[in-house]
Amino acid sequence: MRATTACKPNIFVAPFKTAMLHFDDIADSLPDEASTLWLAYSGGIDSQVLLHLLASQPGLKPRMVAVYVDHGLQAESALWREHCRCQAEALGVAFRAIGVDARPKPGESTEAAAREARYRVLRPLLRPGDVLLVAQHREDQMETLLLQLLRGAGVQGLAAMPVSADFGSGRIVRPLLAIGKADIESYAKHHDLSWVTDPSNQSRAFDRNFLRHDIIPLLKQRWPMLDKTVARSARHCAEAALLLDRLTEKPFDAAFDADNRTLAIDALMPLSPAEQTLLLRKWLHHCTGKTPSEVMLRRVRHELIDARSDANPDIAFNHHQLKRYRNQLYCLPESALQPLRDSVIWPRDQHDLALPNGLTLIRDRVENGISARLWQCLPVSIRPRQGGETLKLPGRAGHHRLKKLFQEAGVPPWQREARPLIYLGDRLAAVVGLWVDEWAWNTSPERGISVRWQFRNEENTHVDGA
Repeated sequence: MRATTACKPNIFVAPFKTAMLHFDDIADSLPDEASTLWLAYSGGIDSQVLLHLLASQPGLKPRMVAVYVDHGLQAESALWREHCRCQAEALGVAFRAIGVDARPKPGESTEAAAREARYRVLRPLLRPGDVLLVAQHREDQMETLLLQLLRGAGVQGLAAMPVSADFGSGRIVRPLLAIGKADIESYAKHHDLSWVTDPSNQSRAFDRNFLRHDIIPLLKQRWPMLDKTVARSARHCAEAALLLDRLTEKPFDAAFDADNRTLAIDALMPLSPAEQTLLLRKWLHHCTGKTPSEVMLRRVRHELIDARSDANPDIAFNHHQLKRYRNQLYCLPESALQPLRDSVIWPRDQHDLALPNGLTLIRDRVENGISARLWQCLPVSIRPRQGGETLKLPGRAGHHRLKKLFQEAGVPPWQREARPLIYLGDRLAAVVGLWVDEWAWNTSPERGISVRWQFRNEENTHVDGA
């Protein structure tokens, strides 16, 4: 860690013999408007430079929040947190620290676990219009492309990290992505900045560190402009990936059901194997936020698409379960397979209801649906299936067992247990998203109530990169 000294005046015009970073170098990558600029601030030299550079802009500083994520993997993390707090306060930038459990799961790398944990806690911070700023630079981009190349990635993987992408309810932006590490170091030294050094960055046990310390310096002896040329290749791959994405828009829209995020197998069959692969990759990335490997795509084709019609195949992928039912491929968050265990009261003045099994119920006003008068007069509760429930559907004679109704409607087996029931008082009134019992059906001129469900899937949106 370097000692902190007073900032020099006129930091963007001060003469300096070595090429150095200026705000104009990154201004074009920043959004014109953003409600809050959240800076992923580790205290390392890269994020320290980005913090200092942005805080020097009067129009940006009031909207900035520096966020330190404590992964709990290093004994010094508490000291680093306080260092980051002091640095942010010295620059007049709001500061926030968040702790996270970044311990890797069996078979998961420490790097990947830390990255996923970091983004998992940062994502909910962003509201529509907000931006998360991260300090990854041109050498990071080069390392990412090389790692993807060594893993056998296609053009989407070789596109490495985008300058800007959707992230939660806002955007993630990498303002330094076209900037070289030497310029960042020159800026830090010129302004006598203070930063922390994570000792794990020296460990060759991590693939990225092995490339950074042992392989890339050797390559640069032969090709000094390696970082620039590799970054250029990443841009070419990004352009190719964008074109492929546009080419698959129409066939994807024809096969994809946005309501339940399924893919129609019949729509895939006339396509060539390469086109099927593109659509499957697009579908899985859309549903999980992660690009599948070639091995995973091969499994989907063989175990799901080519499965017998009466089979019940199941593949795990990135906290999701891939299934086939009838002519549809399903990609389900793990929470979608968890039935509700206990009854939950729905407060009358509450529009949405978060259930313990990861589902969120949303109440809408519709032409028919559940009687709004009964909803207001009777206690509303959400209950799991117990077995033996029946419904009297409007316009149909007699009562029908839920089991038969599910079969008639083609509801997948796993949904039959997970789909919650709505009770008004002590009487079954509706099945979420499907049917309303005749006794609770809205018959008044006023609009009724419909309840739909969605999965809370915040943890699974993946952002490629370091």
